[in-house]
Amino acid sequence: MKITFYGGAREVTGSKHLIEADGKRLLLDCGLFQGHRDEANEKNRHLPFDPATLDAVILGHAHIDHSGNLPSLVKNGFQGPIYSTKPTDDLCQYMLADSAYLQERDVEFVNRKREKAGLPPIEPIYTLSDALEAVHQFVPRAYSHWFAVTPSIKAIFRDAGHILGSAIVELAIGGPTNCHRIAYVVDLGRKNLPLLKDPEQVKAADTLIIESTYGNRLHEPIENAKAELAEVVNETIRRGGKLLIPSFAMERTQEIIYFLHELHLENRIPNIPIIIDSPLAINVTQVFRRNLSFLDKAAQELIAEREDPFGFGKVRYTRLVEDSKKLNNDPRPMIIISASGMCEAGRILHHLRNNIGDKRNTILAVGYMAENTLGRKIIDHINPVKIFGEEHQVRAQVKVLNSFSAHADKDDLVKYVKRCGKRLKRVFIVHGEEQQSLEFQTALKEARPELEAIVPRLGESFEL
Repeated sequence: MKITFYGGAREVTGSKHLIEADGKRLLLDCGLFQGHRDEANEKNRHLPFDPATLDAVILGHAHIDHSGNLPSLVKNGFQGPIYSTKPTDDLCQYMLADSAYLQERDVEFVNRKREKAGLPPIEPIYTLSDALEAVHQFVPRAYSHWFAVTPSIKAIFRDAGHILGSAIVELAIGGPTNCHRIAYVVDLGRKNLPLLKDPEQVKAADTLIIESTYGNRLHEPIENAKAELAEVVNETIRRGGKLLIPSFAMERTQEIIYFLHELHLENRIPNIPIIIDSPLAINVTQVFRRNLSFLDKAAQELIAEREDPFGFGKVRYTRLVEDSKKLNNDPRPMIIISASGMCEAGRILHHLRNNIGDKRNTILAVGYMAENTLGRKIIDHINPVKIFGEEHQVRAQVKVLNSFSAHADKDDLVKYVKRCGKRLKRVFIVHGEEQQSLEFQTALKEARPELEAIVPRLGESFEL
């Protein structure tokens, strides 16, 4: 039995972990790498293994850095099942199609430049048809029920509390007398997040694979998030500006709307336009409405009272490009929530280009920004920044609210490992920038010195 870390090792995005046992090959996640354009293009185009040799894929959740390269697997010969929870299956129908659309549009833009330079055109990493083929191979499975992946590998999904449908994956490999248990805890949510149920605790694993996105940092309490959001909204309105929120179309957008709904009911923010300018976010919100049973008790009770936390009469959803463009000429103070969350693609780029130079405006970061993304450059106060290849001065106010993070922080992660039981012998630390992973490794060794804590390198293999 062997595990190889082909993505998300000493880096945050592009999760891919290959498990080989009894002649079978199982892939945990297949995400897109996000970062420098050339590096991302190289990693995403050239898979480090032959997809046709895989027997199955298990997908932890629908974020693009975990699911986004599944169409490449199918395009290059993978014909097996892709196991996920039902909400993840629903979400990926939109997420993968949107990813393909963005890639096709991006290649069109690049090819116009290449044509002018006398260079041959390039192809997108995958197309919409590839994404649709991948969706057809999804096999949804319920939480808390074991299912067979191969003759010698069983799996079970437990709620990770990270996003709608996110799962901790537990694997049982081997027979009754020689069973090895692996738990894949990537990504792990936080307790008391709005809309979501709390993460479930793994109690019987021999090997643990765990994230370290915030492995060297602590979050502000989630209870602070609503008050901090109200403060930023009111400050921006007093200046007569626009509040731009680059937000992941999935989960974070719905979470922000939920908080804005509560702030509106409590009369803590003025009556201003709230625009969700992301067709993907609109589709994802519909998935939330179709999967209410997976939300936490408070959200279900609110909806049972016929309150719609995703609309509440003040939110306007824009699908058409023309409606999106009109926002740039609207002088009123407003809140614009738009994808992508790391400012790497989508309509948020157009809003940034038109508003980043106005000191009345605010850019509010409410999620993780990976290294070398535009979002990371903005919150690191790099000035100027390039948008669509042109330099722009950052004069807008830049705010970061870490209290919104849906990832467990250092203390949460350490506590989780401490509660995994005495059976645990080895922990692989992934899904974190190198420094974060190494510092979390140190914290883990202090908390449970008997464990073997490893920060694998990209492409490194281990016998289990």
